Amino acid sequence: MSNVILHTAQTRGHANHGWLNSMHTFSFANYHNPSRMHFGALRVLNDDTVDAGMGFGTHPHENMEIISIPLEGDLEHKDSMGNLSVIKHGDIQVLSAGTGISHSEYNRNKDRQVKFLQIWVFPNKKNVTPRYDQITLNLADRHNQFQQILSPDPKDAGVWIHQNAWFHLSKFDKGFSSDYSVKAQGNGVYAFILSGEATINGEPLKTRDGYGIWDVAQFSVHADTEVEFLLMEVPMTF
Repeated sequence: MSNVILHTAQTRGHANHGWLNSMHTFSFANYHNPSRMHFGALRVLNDDTVDAGMGFGTHPHENMEIISIPLEGDLEHKDSMGNLSVIKHGDIQVLSAGTGISHSEYNRNKDRQVKFLQIWVFPNKKNVTPRYDQITLNLADRHNQFQQILSPDPKDAGVWIHQNAWFHLSKFDKGFSSDYSVKAQGNGVYAFILSGEATINGEPLKTRDGYGIWDVAQFSVHADTEVEFLLMEVPMTF
């Protein structure tokens, strides 16, 4: 029998720093909820909006896989390895912090906000050499299908991380249904609805709702409206 957990959008933690409006699915910074520390190896899912010209100053990370998915606008990344780049909607960025790295992230635009998902995954290897990568995805590849954007394999589609995890982005037409098959035994999947409404495993979900499911080999996704969503498959024990 499957296990499930539902986190509706309005139950998330909230921090408004003026220049940054952030919604936290799991405990982060000043938001601490003992029942929402992580979902398996998925540690952080922050839904961030950054004002024009503002951003995160240089700060350190270590032994964490950090994934950024821009939803709107342009986000400038600069790090201690010498990388300077801009990511935008359609891109995905990964940072394996490993032994330690410092970076900053700023809204490149002076006239509009930038919106992005900041996701942290616990690695399965500690103290690796820090690594940075980003790619541009083909948006058409998520239409009525599960577009793989992340995996454990450098030769597979998307970026890769030091964890037995797979991420998929999808945009389904209203009325479309498909089954997702879990890639690895012992993994669970956390679904996050970016826009629209869907029913996953019989649970109706709305924009920015999160839904975790584990101890299951596959589950159904049905689009109740046109819907865009992210599936994050991660080990439940690590």
